[in-house]
Amino acid sequence: MSVTAAKQPNWFSRLAHPGQFLNWTRYVVWPLAIATAVSFAIGLWFAFFNSPEDYQMGDMVRVMYVHVPNAWLSQFVYGVMFLAALGTLVWRHPLADVVNKAAAPLGAVFTALALYTGALWGRPTWGTFWEWDGRMTSTLVLLLIYLGIIALWRAFDDQLKAGRIIAIVTLVGGINIPIIKFSVDWWNTLHQPASVFTAEGPRMPASILTPLLVMMLAFTLLGILLGLVRMRTEILRRRADTMSRQAALAGSAK
Repeated sequence: MSVTAAKQPNWFSRLAHPGQFLNWTRYVVWPLAIATAVSFAIGLWFAFFNSPEDYQMGDMVRVMYVHVPNAWLSQFVYGVMFLAALGTLVWRHPLADVVNKAAAPLGAVFTALALYTGALWGRPTWGTFWEWDGRMTSTLVLLLIYLGIIALWRAFDDQLKAGRIIAIVTLVGGINIPIIKFSVDWWNTLHQPASVFTAEGPRMPASILTPLLVMMLAFTLLGILLGLVRMRTEILRRRADTMSRQAALAGSAK
């Protein structure tokens, strides 16, 4: 047993076992799916029927209820991958590679949706679908990082070797997250500064803030749900590949 493994707490070791993960997550998936559906139903009702038009943007303000959650998840998912990369390189956590591989396509989709809905929102608001400002450009870079990580996973047959290399790439790519976050403070940008989580409190009325927070919760639950399902699928796929290789070796030994 390695020194690092010896220092791991018991709960950490139990969570690290793929079999244990499969056991407890099967009781979580359906309740989480129901909670996600309920959150979306409540959030969409608030967004479309209990939220006023903006005095400048009109009904286009409702795009915010999809754009902001996807923008949040684009960074949140990468944060999870960053921690998973540390789990691969520092703690040798057997589920860390699974987390990274399962999360990358989700992060790419959320980032692409953030860019697409941002373009839709920007055309009537700013007069342009795209502007090479700090936040838009750094978010596009984030999408390219996600796509690069997905390509790397597919480029290696040895998933353990791929996991270590991709963990390093993920850590390096993490430099882009604070750039996205603080780009509105560092450079002139079309994006407004933070208006939900600020030191002075939210800078928007409750009629807009409430549906936004509910939709952020709904999208976050969706991201967690899809992440768990993808992790379960990846573990089962790796088990099937291992059994196939073992059967092939047993057949060749006869």
